[in-house]
Amino acid sequence: MATYSISKSFTWHAQITEKVVQLCRMFGLTVDRLTERYETHSCRLEINDGDIVYIRGPSGAGKSVLLRELEKCIPASQRVNVSRIDLPVDKTLIDCIDGDVLTGLRILGFAGLSDCYCILNQPNNLSDGQKWRFRLAIALAEKKKFIFADEFCSALDRITAAVISYNVYKFAKKTGTTFVLASCAKDILLDLAPDVLVTKPYSGPTEVTYKRGRKR
Repeated sequence: MATYSISKSFTWHAQITEKVVQLCRMFGLTVDRLTERYETHSCRLEINDGDIVYIRGPSGAGKSVLLRELEKCIPASQRVNVSRIDLPVDKTLIDCIDGDVLTGLRILGFAGLSDCYCILNQPNNLSDGQKWRFRLAIALAEKKKFIFADEFCSALDRITAAVISYNVYKFAKKTGTTFVLASCAKDILLDLAPDVLVTKPYSGPTEVTYKRGRKR
């Protein structure tokens, strides 16, 4: 088990224009109070190999901040971020996965890509949801210790999101891969079954909940 303490603060930096001054007056703020304001996003996490860490909360609460700060704690050689995976332009999906055809089909299937015409297509021709699932498949195939994914399953229909969530759960437990995921969604919690649930509210401290019976 590894322990990670992450914290990121933001202070207000902008030009103080006449409009800014007028708006401060409207809301009863002084310019000094505005410039001295800062916001801190922080939490302490205990993570085992194969854990699913799910950061959830309303849009704008700071979920992505926590995910990025935790990602910085992991050596680059041990992690992959789904959103940073480039789409090949001259290969079919099956040719983008190393190994034999059955290995490729299995990895793509984990990401919910099992239609023959989709698998024989090029990534740039896919829908946005399919592109996201293809990036997830590439991340799975890279065999990194940590996989990070912001806006996890956010662009998918909810049935597909549930299937992908359960597949990620099975993959994590089978391979020991640690997933760090962030999203607003609550409807995938049962299928994803996160080991570490990080609840990030708009204000107040971040709440960390560990799965009952989990080794700590």
